[in-house]
Amino acid sequence: MSPTIESGGGEREAVLEAAKLMLIAARTAPKSGGVDDVLTLIVYGEEKEVIAEKMEKIGDVRKIEGFRRDARNVRDSEAVVLIGVRGNKSFGFDCGACGYESCKEFDEAQKRSGEDFIGPACLFKTLDLGIALGSAVKIASMLNIDNRVMYRVGTAALKLNLLPEATVIMGIPVSAKGKNIYFDRSK
Repeated sequence: MSPTIESGGGEREAVLEAAKLMLIAARTAPKSGGVDDVLTLIVYGEEKEVIAEKMEKIGDVRKIEGFRRDARNVRDSEAVVLIGVRGNKSFGFDCGACGYESCKEFDEAQKRSGEDFIGPACLFKTLDLGIALGSAVKIASMLNIDNRVMYRVGTAALKLNLLPEATVIMGIPVSAKGKNIYFDRSK
């Protein structure tokens, strides 16, 4: 008798392999000036539950149902891909998009935690994060892995210090179910 792979187990393993490929896509995505300040992590199992619990607590404190709804999506996912950036590092263009006249002024500015992220942030680093996110979800889509970029997941991950150097984190829950749980949220 030949070995077999049961559907659920095979799908779980495939989703985790896809998540690893998403990390590679984020890493190799173009970066401003070729400087890589993107950070990545895959969270699954018990650690994924910690994120969901933190999201629920944030939702309760801030009275935002979206945190609780997205926590359910995290629980129903096989894994969560976290992509963050060291947004507190300037690019050196003196463009002023951060609200300061120069990168030197930005670098010397006190960085503060807001409700969700740490700012101010360099526009170019934030753009790098967006490009990395797009590259990662493209890979998931090409592999038919359901996913959705969720800022609330990133907020919880930042508060849990899962990517200690990141000032902004986004989360991408991933799954393979009979329907896309991130967009079709009806019961």
